[in-house]
Amino acid sequence: MSERLDAITVEVVNQSVAGIVQEMQNALFATGYSTVIRESHDASGAIMTADGRVIAQHTVLPIHLGAFPACVEGLLRRYSLDEMAPGDAFVVNHPYLGGSPHASDMAIITPIFVDGTIFGFAGSMAHKPDIGGLAPGSNSGASRELFHDGLMVPPVRFWAAGVLIREVEAIIEANTRTPELVVGDLRGQVGATFLAADRVQRLCARLGRATVLAAAERLFDVTAERIRSVIRSWPDGEYAGEATLHNDGVEDGRPVHARVRVRIEGDRLHADFSESSDQTAGPYNIRPDLVRAVTYYVLKCLAGPDLPSNHGLAMVVDTVFRDGSVLSPRSPAPVNTYIAMALVTTEALFDALANAVPGARIAHSSHGGALVTGTLSHFLPGRGAPLVMYEILAGAMGARPNSDGVSATSVHVRNAAITSIEILETEFPVEVVRFDLAADSGGPGRWRGGLGLVREYRALGRSRRVARGGRELTPPPGRDGGLPGRSSRVVLNPRTDRERPVTARDGNVELEAGDVIRYELGGGGGFGDPLARPAAEVLADVHEGYVTPGAARADYAVVVVADGLAWRIDEAATAALRARPG
Repeated sequence: MSERLDAITVEVVNQSVAGIVQEMQNALFATGYSTVIRESHDASGAIMTADGRVIAQHTVLPIHLGAFPACVEGLLRRYSLDEMAPGDAFVVNHPYLGGSPHASDMAIITPIFVDGTIFGFAGSMAHKPDIGGLAPGSNSGASRELFHDGLMVPPVRFWAAGVLIREVEAIIEANTRTPELVVGDLRGQVGATFLAADRVQRLCARLGRATVLAAAERLFDVTAERIRSVIRSWPDGEYAGEATLHNDGVEDGRPVHARVRVRIEGDRLHADFSESSDQTAGPYNIRPDLVRAVTYYVLKCLAGPDLPSNHGLAMVVDTVFRDGSVLSPRSPAPVNTYIAMALVTTEALFDALANAVPGARIAHSSHGGALVTGTLSHFLPGRGAPLVMYEILAGAMGARPNSDGVSATSVHVRNAAITSIEILETEFPVEVVRFDLAADSGGPGRWRGGLGLVREYRALGRSRRVARGGRELTPPPGRDGGLPGRSSRVVLNPRTDRERPVTARDGNVELEAGDVIRYELGGGGGFGDPLARPAAEVLADVHEGYVTPGAARADYAVVVVADGLAWRIDEAATAALRARPG
């Protein structure tokens, strides 16, 4: 074995397992029943060792790098390896007894048998459009305990020796408002993990089981060493960071803080999150395994995006949590809106490392606070349960020291796609009447923050907007003199005499046919002094519709006037305005 384990063999294994997880992911997306998988791509695939260490993960959702090992750990607490057989598949979505981020993320874990013994596991984790709970879509902002979030499934056998256990599927099917979608997606996940198991078996048949496992261990070491070499270039010391989730749907408008103290010592990084706020009564808590994955994501951003997503990322990080905090809640604290806190924790880590690493200096991004999904349930005649339209909404990236932020995109660890208008209008009784960027939403700065999107939906029948958040009370901050981005908000019947803002306090809002609801996502913070932005770039923003002439004057001291069908800079007025003190 040692003769064969050269650098070429290790790289062959690396590329092979990366290709396998990509293939299983493509299979899942191609067979997805629900739009949240087929269109939004809210799913991940992974191959793991027999003790749950990730050999390879498809990086659609970086946060699952912490979820998969926790799912395997939960599985091994209930079943020994000797109790598993070829063709088995286990299902789990319990955040405390497994590792799923929330009830909607159901994981399928399949043992991979090679030469009669377990080589490791193939895992697939995918969001479900509804898994029961207080409201259609399951992720209600009114949740006050885990059981409000939906059906909780501990690690249990779902398929035995290649045969579906129908009783387990029947229980899941009876606890969702969208049974055909959930069952279809789960079967697709099982198929994806069986596909991965077959591909790993073929790889081991070609190279040898021992060689593949040894190469995996070597891949862990190589990834860890690459990160260590980067950390060694950073100055030793302790650096504090903080970010805030402040939304009218969170703790009655009280801010919830993610705080971290990052200590760099040689080639290791220690992250202490124990000073973060207490766990919340609402569903904005997040489990420690996911916070660790957030830390890995930040390291990968700074050390190199080409780094493999494997256990090596975990080998260089130590984390500390306080039991009972928002980042380490006690069961049965609800967690269905964990992603809002994951994004805030990401910002806190970047804030801390910005004191030591120039590449970490980025303005805060807009993720909509608790407004992270758009869920409309449609009540159709003759249908016993509502038709759930679960859509991933996109925020905007904050500006960086040398470039503007990115507009209308999922930010940081929330890496999902925007569902196309054609799909929504084909599959749901809704008309998308507006989809564009929100002018002036990006934070002003030498580098402008990304713009948030605006999406308006007209209900074609009786529908309900499921409350999960309303408006941000603290907009995404800028950096180094940059100004904040604009906050997110929801508006009912905009531009009419019935226009009114919708907040989390309104709860679920009923829509009749013809009503329009608008989701307006905030923009990212700006970077640097807005007056340092060249007037020509401000003019280009006005031409593109990113900045209005009024904001160009107020925020950038650039006077833009109409010139026929175009715009031009009033040079004299701009020079006078920019020369004015203050």
